[in-house]
Amino acid sequence: MAKPVYHSSIEGAQHGGKGLEGFLTFAKEAGAAGAQPSNYMLEDGDSGEKFRSASDIKDTFEKHGLKLDGVSGHCPFWVHTSAWTGSKSGHAFIHGPNQDKSPEELEQWYENYLLRMMDLCAELGIKILPMFWGVSHGWELATGYPWGFWTSPDGGDLIKEGEERFVNKTAKIRAHAKSLGIYLAHEIHPGTAAMCAEEFGRLVEICDGDETLTVNADPSHCWEGEDWETRFTHPAVRDRVYACHVKNFVVRQNVPLRRMDGNWRNRAMQFTDLGSGDLNMVRYVEMLINIGYPARYIKITGADTAPLIAETESNYRDPDATAIEGIQYVRDSLCFPVAEGSFEDEMGA
Repeated sequence: MAKPVYHSSIEGAQHGGKGLEGFLTFAKEAGAAGAQPSNYMLEDGDSGEKFRSASDIKDTFEKHGLKLDGVSGHCPFWVHTSAWTGSKSGHAFIHGPNQDKSPEELEQWYENYLLRMMDLCAELGIKILPMFWGVSHGWELATGYPWGFWTSPDGGDLIKEGEERFVNKTAKIRAHAKSLGIYLAHEIHPGTAAMCAEEFGRLVEICDGDETLTVNADPSHCWEGEDWETRFTHPAVRDRVYACHVKNFVVRQNVPLRRMDGNWRNRAMQFTDLGSGDLNMVRYVEMLINIGYPARYIKITGADTAPLIAETESNYRDPDATAIEGIQYVRDSLCFPVAEGSFEDEMGA
């Protein structure tokens, strides 16, 4: 009998206040088979100077009967590659004792933090690390503004400078990941080093095809000219999708996508529960099968199934209610038995 290739899981970044124990209790009671905690949940104390032991973390997962589906390392990776810009938008991710550090000090501290975090991941047997690289090319390029104001004061090329900056700033991290057998799964996302498929392909190219550079697929960030199927079937991306999120959104018509408004309910793009957004989630996870994500994940990790990580958010629904709906929607609607042949095979039998 055909079996599912997926299991239902949940991303932990939106549940930081629960702590690891509370998060896993919540995930299990909601019906998840696995969970992907944030890096903060694995820390021992609030300073970020120390992590809990791998054995302690494993025991906690085993107690709750949940699969450990990687670690969400998005926040510290983004801080590391964005600190040079002096951006204040990352301070929610920066540990308290580091709030007053200079950009140079932040970059060095978070480089060391990421190296330690990857060491922990290796102890935990984690091979795929979901994350995203920060604004390596600068905010001018990240805005996507169509005019050609992309030259530095000395007449240099900001794109070329950004590429050199990315290669240099990430070199030690990529080398350490490679030494540990860890794949760094970048979430193609606005305000990061690669905001579309072509840009991700360019990162791979300038890093000489570095095999550690992979992709965390998330269709909810495909709302500005590149739809999710185009992005994740792109030749530069499809064979490098090693992780995924399941997340939905709506785009309000006739509202500017780049509107500056602190109230998410007023913005054009809004995240939603999985069942009522603009995206067809079933078609999305079918596409992931077609490009080889679950088979790739299972081969690399030795797991029986690949996680569909629900990262559901809503501008209107209670966060926990939204997360529960996401877990159960994935479990009930997306973890289907996968055909082992064509429906035509039995015709005329």
